[in-house]
Amino acid sequence: MRKAAVICEFNPFHNGHKFLLEKIKQEYADSIVCIMSGNFVQRGDIAITDKYARTQAALEHGADMVAELPTVYAAAPAHVFADNGARLAKALGCEMLCFGTEDPLTNLKRVSDACRSPQTQQRVAEEMKAGSYYPKALSDALGGQDAQIIKKPNNILALEYLTACERYGLTPIAIPRMGVGHDDTQVAGEYASASRIRELICGGEAYDRYTPMVIEKPAVLSTLEPVILFKLKTMDKDEIAQLPGVGEGLENRIYEVAIRYHSLEEITEQIKTKRYTHARLRRILVCSLLDITKRLQEMPVPYARILGFRRDSADLLQSSELPLIIDVKRGYEELHYSSKEISNIDLKAAEAMNIARKTSLNEFSHGVIKL
Repeated sequence: MRKAAVICEFNPFHNGHKFLLEKIKQEYADSIVCIMSGNFVQRGDIAITDKYARTQAALEHGADMVAELPTVYAAAPAHVFADNGARLAKALGCEMLCFGTEDPLTNLKRVSDACRSPQTQQRVAEEMKAGSYYPKALSDALGGQDAQIIKKPNNILALEYLTACERYGLTPIAIPRMGVGHDDTQVAGEYASASRIRELICGGEAYDRYTPMVIEKPAVLSTLEPVILFKLKTMDKDEIAQLPGVGEGLENRIYEVAIRYHSLEEITEQIKTKRYTHARLRRILVCSLLDITKRLQEMPVPYARILGFRRDSADLLQSSELPLIIDVKRGYEELHYSSKEISNIDLKAAEAMNIARKTSLNEFSHGVIKL
């Protein structure tokens, strides 16, 4: 049986995702394991709805199993997100990693090789020493068509997937995106980007043409603003320095700004420089909220938490090379202390989702979804 993995967020699950899963089943694999972000996502934001609703949608429209990418790695830079997603895919017996892209695999491989060349790395180091931030430094170092390729959001992750595939022995499968780009504000027929769909949901506009999901009580990060402000304002400089993405004295700037200002928008605007992107700053805020540290993010994902599976694909549960968590309470009790630290962040993320949506989903009693 050919098993493919998809590292995803499904924020929300939409028709483009449905097309991707259908394409994989038609041309590449017999079963699909989705490695999905839980309640927080890579851009440094809370997901539009809880992980169980998104798991249900994925299983109803092509996925055979959904495993959670723990929040520690989901709310992380692209290389951490991709590496730990691929590690889970390999541990769950997948042979290939499939992902949507805006350029052919041959072009991506060429750019990947160029990015890792000593000459490029030297030029990147020089650009950053001069004050540039990494994405722009890399783009300037590559130049030409290659620079254009890495400016596309999907391709940034795709390049990290290629590196992770090499590390874990997975075959990369690049599938052209259908309809619209990653953050495109336009729509094309029944296709719209996840960001556009979230805008429609939060704006109270019709969105059912673009997604099979019905999103009730959408979650937005601003709901958690008082809690995040409290955490930031009560952290000392040493604690801030331990947050992923904080370096080069940024903890001093965050500490001083957090004391003086009283909204997340003001704080991020005061901290932001050309070196620090909004996504990086949002991830820092999320990490402060959930107590995610550099030490935790540097640990490789230590277990596979299963959120749901199709009953006719239950055999997918037989081949995990990592501790498998299906019953959360029992699985949690059997984890090593360091693994519990990772799981504890997911418990905090679940409570944050409950606060944002005014719900009371319980991680220990909800149970795995079976279709």
